[in-house]
Amino acid sequence: MDELKVFSGNAHPALARAICEYLGIPLGKAEVFEFSNENIFVRILENVRERDVFVIQPLSSPVNKNLVELLIMIDAFKRASAGRITAVIPYYAYGRTDKKDQPRVPITARLIADLLTTAGANRLLTIDLHAAQIQGFFNIPVDELTALSILSDYWKQKALENVAVVATDIGISARARDVAAKLNAPLAIIEKRRMGNIDVTETLNVIGEVDGMRALTIDDEIDTAGSLVKAVETLLEHGATEVYACCTHPVFSGPARERIAKSPVKEVVVTDTLPVSKDKMLDKITVLPTAPLLGEAIHRIHTGLSVGAMFE
Repeated sequence: MDELKVFSGNAHPALARAICEYLGIPLGKAEVFEFSNENIFVRILENVRERDVFVIQPLSSPVNKNLVELLIMIDAFKRASAGRITAVIPYYAYGRTDKKDQPRVPITARLIADLLTTAGANRLLTIDLHAAQIQGFFNIPVDELTALSILSDYWKQKALENVAVVATDIGISARARDVAAKLNAPLAIIEKRRMGNIDVTETLNVIGEVDGMRALTIDDEIDTAGSLVKAVETLLEHGATEVYACCTHPVFSGPARERIAKSPVKEVVVTDTLPVSKDKMLDKITVLPTAPLLGEAIHRIHTGLSVGAMFE
């Protein structure tokens, strides 16, 4: 594995190019396209025998197509005798389906892990999984990075005064606490309840003090933005003077753009783990790059250095 190779599927080629620019290497050449019958074809256009291969492919929309594309790419590299194959999945879809919380439901996050391993992945590199236990679904090494340092540095530079960091639910409170510590700000938590299997939540209460303060909400992803809008309304009702929001993964599905546009939230800061198309962008949305984070992790994995040391 004396040569590093980085390839990309069709999910987020701009991110792959930025990672290669950070590493100072060319993006690997491959044909990846869909026939008219929706069958996906992959052909690697250069020698990867015994090479250290990294495949960049967040599971963005269309999720299932990008997942199958990734699986086929991994299989192609395995059959081309790649030395090691690392699936770089900045956004791991199906992360919410991580346990059996109802009768007769799947654990799809585990199924995806099994599919990736069976296809031939030797390692996973990802950012801010929805649930930490997903790491345990894999029988291969998993490196989970966090974008919280990128987000925290942005807000440090903004130098907002009188800020309270707000976890959008109890599950994200540990990560929100880390951000609060970096910003030297108090922590509050929004207690909420999800209503069945539909993308609707009922906001219940704010634990902590936000009255007369600027509120900064922390979440791992923004999907339809329904939870974000309700969180903003709740914080303003509890006396917050302004509300800002940030998250790692900008899913922005369905009515997300319209909801954010109409919401009184001042700014929504996200990273580029997922592509944010022009039709989803707004003046109040800021996208921060993750290529340096992923590029440095890839360099460390390839050279045998510690990935954890990046966050010490």
